[in-house]
Amino acid sequence: MIDLRSDTVTLPTPEMREAIARAELGDDVYGEDPTVNRLQEIAAAIVGKEAALLVPSGTMANLTAMLTHCPRGTKVIVGAQSHTNLYEAGGASALGGIVLTAIENTADGELELYDLERELETSSDAHFAQPALAVVENTHNRCGGAAVAVSHMAEVAALAHKRRLPIHLDGARIFNAALALETTPSEIAAQVDTVSFCLSKGLSCPVGSLLCGSREFIARAHRTRKVLGGGMRQAGIIAAAGMVALETMLNRLAEDHQNARALAQGLALIAGLTVPSVARRTNMVVFEVDGDAALARRFAAAMKERGVLISPRGGNEFRAVTHYGISADDVGRAAAVAAQVAGELFGD
Repeated sequence: MIDLRSDTVTLPTPEMREAIARAELGDDVYGEDPTVNRLQEIAAAIVGKEAALLVPSGTMANLTAMLTHCPRGTKVIVGAQSHTNLYEAGGASALGGIVLTAIENTADGELELYDLERELETSSDAHFAQPALAVVENTHNRCGGAAVAVSHMAEVAALAHKRRLPIHLDGARIFNAALALETTPSEIAAQVDTVSFCLSKGLSCPVGSLLCGSREFIARAHRTRKVLGGGMRQAGIIAAAGMVALETMLNRLAEDHQNARALAQGLALIAGLTVPSVARRTNMVVFEVDGDAALARRFAAAMKERGVLISPRGGNEFRAVTHYGISADDVGRAAAVAAQVAGELFGD
């Protein structure tokens, strides 16, 4: 089975499994797990922040950031197409009394600056929830996995910081963004106050994300993580795989990007499929099946029957994600299967 649904389906490498088995452990809630402590130091340094905190998931990392930054009754400005707005179960509102205020994203994942500026200028009148945080995403999942330009992030930072508003970066795939932008994770994160990134996507760890920021912020985030049930005790078994990932898995992301470009090119040649262009493509390919949702479901089912899994995005849209475990041959086969299925469906 060629599983292109997500890079979250990746399995740990043999080196990670070995590191997990041999990890030096302690109680992380007491701050005594040496492997966790080393991973957090390495993670903070990579993104240019003072400190980091290991949490189970990207959703918890973003939620921890929002709950730590924001008093109850304030608002967080997010992109309408952002992961925080669409795929995190409204946790900030449910658990923190925080209002998520969505503004438009461009097709390339940028925030509409005019809308951002309007929200930042919310009246101090007692009727209105006051802005407490802006959230940006890079790479941008719903916008084709596009890497968002550092120059745009700098514009967002200038607007927010002018009003003394902090910025959090959902950098779940920040290493993919750095590769596509030909820069470093620390250069991307330099524009923001806090940043999260995932170990369990393109880096192939079985679990784990890091939240990074100032020492003072991370000290407060420890309490938030505890409230959320994120204290994991002997978490060095997770951190050990993360250390291997940061040492060995970053450079190979270029292979995923190359495979995604090849897949996009292959799908674009197939009658009945449309592949929107993406500025600075990373490891995702979003495509549309010409026709209605029922025909799109038939397309996906037929792909599955022939050994290729893709992820539905609603209506007639799908996402395919390249990752560790997907080879160039797999990409070629997936495109060939898509051509076969499309030929059957659109030849009726």
